[in-house]
Amino acid sequence: MIKRIKFLGIPVRDQERALRFYTEKLGFRVRTDQWFSETQRWIELSIPGAETGIVLFTPEGQEDRIGTFVNTSWEVDNVEKTYSELKEKEVDFAGPPQKQPWGTFVMLKDSEGNQIVLSTR
Repeated sequence: MIKRIKFLGIPVRDQERALRFYTEKLGFRVRTDQWFSETQRWIELSIPGAETGIVLFTPEGQEDRIGTFVNTSWEVDNVEKTYSELKEKEVDFAGPPQKQPWGTFVMLKDSEGNQIVLSTR
């Protein structure tokens, strides 16, 4: 049966730019980076301390997904602190952190314009 999520795909237009963003600004590590076609690489990243990987890849015909909302939420220990640290690294956000009854969140914007939720429990 299903055991876990192996990786989450994030659609990107410029794989090299996205790779720099996710490794240099967010601190992810490269698991795999290899060409599998003449135009695309399979770039799989790991988040330190997490099992689920992140893949920077856009299947042909799905380029319209680039720069949209990625339906996922990444847990952080402290949203406000993470927001401040990433702002110092010139990471863009859709706005400042917001407190909700279920927790605090902020919407990160990656190098490709994708929006990803960072939140606490």
